[in-house]
Amino acid sequence: MLEDKSKILQVDIEEEMKKSYIDYAMSVIVGRALPDVRDGLKPVHRRILYAMNELGLTPDKPHRKSARIVGDVLGKYHPHGDSSVYDAMVRMAQDFSTRYLLVDGHGNFGSIDGDGAAAMRYTEARLSKLAIELLRDIGKETVDFVPNFDETLKEPAVLPSRFPNLLVNGSNGIAVGMATSIPPHNLSEVIDATIKMIDDEETTVEDLIKIVKGPDFPTGATIMGVEGIKEAYRTGQGRITVRANVEIEQAAKGKTQIIVSEIPYQVNKAKLIEKIAELVRDKKIEGIADLRDESDRSGMRIVIELKRDANPNVILNKLYKHTQMQDTFSVIMIALVNGEPKILNLYDMIHHYLEHQKDVVTRRTKYDLAKAEDRAHILEGLKIALDHIDAVIQLIRSSANVQEAKAGLMEQFHLSEKQAQAILDMRLQRLTGLEREKIDAEYEELIQLISQYKEILANERLLLNIIKEELAEIKEAYGDERKTAITAAADEIEIEDLIDDEEVAITLTHFGYVKRLPANTYKIQKRGGKGVTAHTTREEDFVEHLFIASTHNYILFFTNMGRAYRLKAYEIPEAKRQAKGTAIVNLLQLQPNEKITAVIPIREFENNKFLVLATKMGIIKKTELSQFDTSRKAGIMAMNLREDDELISVKLTDGQQEVIMVTRQGMSIRFNENDVRDMGRSAMGVKAMHLSEDDYVVAMDLVGEGKDLLVVSEHGFGKRTSLEEYRVQSRGGKGIITYNKTNKTGMLVGAKVVNDEDEIMLISTDGVIIRLEVKQISRMGRITQGVTLMKVGQDTNIVSIAKVAQGTEEEEQIE
Repeated sequence: MLEDKSKILQVDIEEEMKKSYIDYAMSVIVGRALPDVRDGLKPVHRRILYAMNELGLTPDKPHRKSARIVGDVLGKYHPHGDSSVYDAMVRMAQDFSTRYLLVDGHGNFGSIDGDGAAAMRYTEARLSKLAIELLRDIGKETVDFVPNFDETLKEPAVLPSRFPNLLVNGSNGIAVGMATSIPPHNLSEVIDATIKMIDDEETTVEDLIKIVKGPDFPTGATIMGVEGIKEAYRTGQGRITVRANVEIEQAAKGKTQIIVSEIPYQVNKAKLIEKIAELVRDKKIEGIADLRDESDRSGMRIVIELKRDANPNVILNKLYKHTQMQDTFSVIMIALVNGEPKILNLYDMIHHYLEHQKDVVTRRTKYDLAKAEDRAHILEGLKIALDHIDAVIQLIRSSANVQEAKAGLMEQFHLSEKQAQAILDMRLQRLTGLEREKIDAEYEELIQLISQYKEILANERLLLNIIKEELAEIKEAYGDERKTAITAAADEIEIEDLIDDEEVAITLTHFGYVKRLPANTYKIQKRGGKGVTAHTTREEDFVEHLFIASTHNYILFFTNMGRAYRLKAYEIPEAKRQAKGTAIVNLLQLQPNEKITAVIPIREFENNKFLVLATKMGIIKKTELSQFDTSRKAGIMAMNLREDDELISVKLTDGQQEVIMVTRQGMSIRFNENDVRDMGRSAMGVKAMHLSEDDYVVAMDLVGEGKDLLVVSEHGFGKRTSLEEYRVQSRGGKGIITYNKTNKTGMLVGAKVVNDEDEIMLISTDGVIIRLEVKQISRMGRITQGVTLMKVGQDTNIVSIAKVAQGTEEEEQIE
């Protein structure tokens, strides 16, 4: 007993707890919770992928039961609970959790509503095609292997990872005393940034920020503002605000509904809907009539139906404030570098990845070189044997056994043991002339390969070029478009510096769908052509406004109710030519039954410029442009309208112009702008033209010296008439005839002041647009019908015309 007591060591419990806890903490940090900077994987993910590869579960093979995979991982590499392995595998197979799937799952792998995956005995899995790129070349001694937990097997310390997986798929982990939260990114952007670092040694983190726009979440949504992104990329830490993607749609009986199509990353859809219902029940948000989840296999669709008098924008702002429809993603980019946790910025991450790739490609090249040299050595022996085939056969026949034959070959022909064995293993068919040629050709090819491998190992630039080419191949094969949009936050005006100042065409439909697209989308066509489709519109919708502007212009939107709203042109989402566009109510806080009737691009709100506003009932008003310089989201009053009147046209002037107005029944009046005194924004205006019964104004434009008045009818007829034929009259008169209307031509739909260099666009009710040079259109007298400008079908009419801006003056870049 005394001897046993003498073996008891007295230790300070405080010191023992410190030491033991630090050991435990480091074990969690290094062996469980943090990803390696080189392959972006934690040990459990690495072991799952490696075990699946060892089982041969490649994308071209059938799926295998998940329980079989989990069992292999547990038994061979990961001595922890089966749920930890299965949960990690499930996450790699969920398209709402992982940006680029590494596991191809078959069966129920859970949902965005928080439903768990089916038990592992019910589901099946195999590696995805992209996961093979993480494992590629692992058999070529490209990475170190370490003993597994019981030292019966070897496992890779890191995967070759032929693409920057840490940035591409991100990582989340809570260790002891630290946590990591790295968002997923777009594969194409990350590879472009890596290639930039390969091409330019002077690359800085600021250069990389221009390429990697921001996180790209698997659930899409929209990132609000770029400052949080830049901060995270510069320092390794930042906060990113993510907002759900919504559209405001008109429903039956005059109601409005908010459609949610994408939600922030890691937000549970079912809990989000539950939270909205709770807020409605507690009367914290009023105005919601119904809440439905109409999501299906084609995508997410949460319908929030509003009461008739509810303002959708007000409700949206409350939803953003009180629910996870707007969420914050905290970025903490901590990863293991040489086994130590470090906070990394964007440059550090790509730098460490590139260092890993240099090591992988160097080791692979050395492996391939050794294999090539071994094979060349064997071929050299075979060539010697074929050159002395009779002597070799004689020696082998005269030998008593294999060992004697091998020794004789080595001695007589100065061969190595491997070469002698290869000769003894050679089949008789290798003695034919064709086989001899194959050996010579293979040998020549190997000599070239050996030379290339040695060159690669001696020249780092060649090595980097190989990495670059292989990354480009992966981008080509697996790259895709961004899912997550990035938009400016309200307090970030420097976003404009990132937008190219270029001309764009902007269209707005009758039902309020707006989009931006390059101005050169429309090619000039001959008069009488069929045109191209500019919009894929809903049934009975048609394009009403089309204008050319710079991306940096302010766009002033004037409505039938006399209100004005403004946006920057780049804030209007870009879309393809045949896309429907974005509902304008998603961009402007329009009132019920309010509709855009006039649009003007403005570069600056100058003091010496005016807006001239005309109404359908012949009222005109002039107001200083500077009075419209307000950023109020809810819009401002532009003109106080009489009952049953509507604002139809707005023009930018210098205060000294002449105005011409044209009516539907073919009347026109020309008068001086000075006849209209300058008024405030809320004024009603004065009478511009005396209208006949059932007539109304369809266009108002500014007169230009040496220009023509182009008029277009609803059946596609048009002509231009010299403005000299229109005498200046006093404001308020009945005007003079400008068009000979008939049943064949129909009523007038629009008029523009043009010259020979101008181009115009005609828009029909079915959304077809034709672009014409004005000089192709005949010049005729006032009282004529004109010629066919655009062929329209029996049930189709021309509804609008637009002029393509040729110059750079704002006066020309109007509507």
